[in-house]
Amino acid sequence: MDTWAAVFLLSHFLFTSSVQSAPTPSLPPAFQETAVRANALVEKILKILPAAHSATISIQGLSLDSSTQTSNLHLMEPSLGVPASPFLKQPSAHFTLDMCVSRMLAGVQMYQDLLEVLSTSLSGLEDLRSDLRDLLTHINKMKEVAQLEGDGSDQNPSLDLVSGLKDSYRVQVAAHLTLTQLRSFCHDLIRTFRVLPSYGAAGAR
Repeated sequence: MDTWAAVFLLSHFLFTSSVQSAPTPSLPPAFQETAVRANALVEKILKILPAAHSATISIQGLSLDSSTQTSNLHLMEPSLGVPASPFLKQPSAHFTLDMCVSRMLAGVQMYQDLLEVLSTSLSGLEDLRSDLRDLLTHINKMKEVAQLEGDGSDQNPSLDLVSGLKDSYRVQVAAHLTLTQLRSFCHDLIRTFRVLPSYGAAGAR
């Protein structure tokens, strides 16, 4: 069994188990199946992120795990125009399935757009862009099969990244910050997929 198949089967097992133990009404089967595929894609994205970072960033000493230098570089975010990820919260009476899926969509779309801009100056981001495009398709299908209306969060804000990319160094810093934030957002997505069954059909219309 290859790694991709193993990840898919494990994701399916974990998601199905959590659905079976959830006390709330179950989500549509098509939603659950699509969520499993989307979760597997997020796992894949996390695995290829280090290679994408290595292929695009040549600033010495800068890696996905160089937290000290990254903290200093975050000071450049306002001038670079790198936006923050949408915040994904635990389910509650005030944070519905509608809101959750809308923010998932907004985040994936935002990173796809950021990588598209960065790809005009850097190579090595093609696989990430392709996987994010597929992930966006899966999350849109989740929204469709659960008949979610959205809360406006999936409307992607305009990006001002291009005006901040004035030289090679700033391009690479923007790419580093984007990939670092994307990794954190992917971890948030995985945690969210695990608790999706607890939303039940509360957010459906």
